[in-house]
Amino acid sequence: MDIASLRKSYERDELDETASAADPVQQFQRWFEQALSAELAEPNAMTLATVGEDGRPSTRVVLIKGFDARGFVWYTNYASRKGRELAANPFAALQFHWVELERVVRIEGRVAKTDAAESDAYYATRPLDSRLGAWASPQSEVISSRAVLVAAAAKAAVQHALHPPRPPHWGGYRLVPEVFEFWQGRKSRLHDRLRYRLEAGVWLRERLAP
Repeated sequence: MDIASLRKSYERDELDETASAADPVQQFQRWFEQALSAELAEPNAMTLATVGEDGRPSTRVVLIKGFDARGFVWYTNYASRKGRELAANPFAALQFHWVELERVVRIEGRVAKTDAAESDAYYATRPLDSRLGAWASPQSEVISSRAVLVAAAAKAAVQHALHPPRPPHWGGYRLVPEVFEFWQGRKSRLHDRLRYRLEAGVWLRERLAP
């Protein structure tokens, strides 16, 4: 297999300053809606990058569950590796890669937990199996077998029946953006890259070299 020869010419679209929104959240919404309209597989999937106390980065794919002017929200186990890393270093980076649209969005900023009411409201919308799973899984911990998870889920089902409350170790995070980058693939590797930086409460838009 000759991996070095794998390449693609990006020619689907362009990203021009005059056609992009002045507000990066509005620009993200525009692109996100286009990803939804294109019926991509899980357009809400994003890579979340955090840094541990040892200074080493780690990434994983999570699903965005909401965004607005306040920031970008996802839900997880607070005791997981990402939760521990965010407790030690409350900054993170997100990346959306919509391959079929030849687009990438990167977002960086500070992260804080959502309030309990917001986490409760989202938890209540999850399927029952997912709600029980939040009780059953000691996320990121070593377990001896899958049977351990199945047994823990069964125990949670007996204990909580059809109305499990939100576990105290599970809830939401919100990343408050400080930097956005919108990347549109272009021919000859002359890609379009627009960065938005928050400076004194104002979003500054600037073009980056590819």
